[in-house]
Amino acid sequence: MKFQIKRLFLSAGVGVMAGMAAAVFLITLNAATLWRESHPWLIWLLPLAGALIGYAYSKYGQNTDKGTGLILEQIHDPSNIIPFRMAPMVLLGTVLTHLFGGSAGREGTAVQMGASLADQFNHFIKMSPEDRKVLLIAGAGAGFSAAIGAPLAGALFGLEVIQVGRLRLFAVAECLVASFVAFYICRLLGAPHSVFGPVGEISYSALGFVAVFGAGLAFGLAANVFMRFTHLVERLQKRFVKHPVLKPLVGGVLLVLLFHLEGSFRFVGLGIPVIQDYFTQAASFVDPVYKTLFTGLTVGSGFKGGEFIPLVFVGSGLGSALSVVLPLSISLLAALGFASVFGAAANTPLACAVMACEIFGWSIAPYALLACVVAYFVSGHLGIYKNQKIVRSKRDQLLWMFCRKN
Repeated sequence: MKFQIKRLFLSAGVGVMAGMAAAVFLITLNAATLWRESHPWLIWLLPLAGALIGYAYSKYGQNTDKGTGLILEQIHDPSNIIPFRMAPMVLLGTVLTHLFGGSAGREGTAVQMGASLADQFNHFIKMSPEDRKVLLIAGAGAGFSAAIGAPLAGALFGLEVIQVGRLRLFAVAECLVASFVAFYICRLLGAPHSVFGPVGEISYSALGFVAVFGAGLAFGLAANVFMRFTHLVERLQKRFVKHPVLKPLVGGVLLVLLFHLEGSFRFVGLGIPVIQDYFTQAASFVDPVYKTLFTGLTVGSGFKGGEFIPLVFVGSGLGSALSVVLPLSISLLAALGFASVFGAAANTPLACAVMACEIFGWSIAPYALLACVVAYFVSGHLGIYKNQKIVRSKRDQLLWMFCRKN
């Protein structure tokens, strides 16, 4: 009993730190976004910002450039404490990326900060490898919860993201405590959270489920294309651009040129207003392609920020565009794409189905679960998070679901 109480207190402490870090990050990021929007010439300096980020990580990164991959690596095989510097470096790197117009996200940064700060308890309290693993998972989920404002999804995300094919609920109490504490601390500090929707009244029918199944197929394919392109950019950069400073510099030059060729600048930064518009007016099918292109170049070249919001952008845009061919409302399809494309890319369909319910209302649950699960199986075994363990292949999961004995 003492052992469990100790873990819960530590989890609450993790939640406090993750919530505070996320609040500072969201407030700073919002200020950087507003500054760039009022000074659009800053986009021309994106290559120089990339070079600065590349230099900082090559000189002071100490393996923190692995990002969430380093966290998963330590969860699977706890050995070296994650350096404290990961939190401030990824925060500053993400703010710089967005200040100068890079097409990246923000939740990945919050996950890295939450987990890296959680690991600092090892400097003050003697912990077993199992304790350390639990706090890392709780910290990752707390960061996710604080950044998107969905505490139940955050708790489930920390547990689901570590491996593909099996969900272990061994740290569910610790994850819930850390996630809810982080969520309320972030709100208490006045951090800005984006508002999406509303979805409106949802009616269920056999035709509706068929349409959602078809949308899920499209969302899974979109996630697969997004991941393949991002990985392709990483491989090309690794092959042809050896120096860590030059990778984001070259990527930044390409991005600036493409931004100006495209002309609308709707795909720079987070693009929250564009995502919000997708819930009320049908998007073009070209929009998800553009966002995939710009984000793949940004993240694949070494800029910081993660992929959550870009994948939400792709999913919401694709769902909105599908409303012209599927018998479902624009807002409902945008909401389903919002959750499903990221859930497929992160291999966290259950967490993202719950996220959809927390953000858009629990009445969306049946459609959200179907869309997220279908997209998850269609997307394949690629993932945005390196070092996820594949415990059971998706093919085997399907066979188990349909062929198990009753």
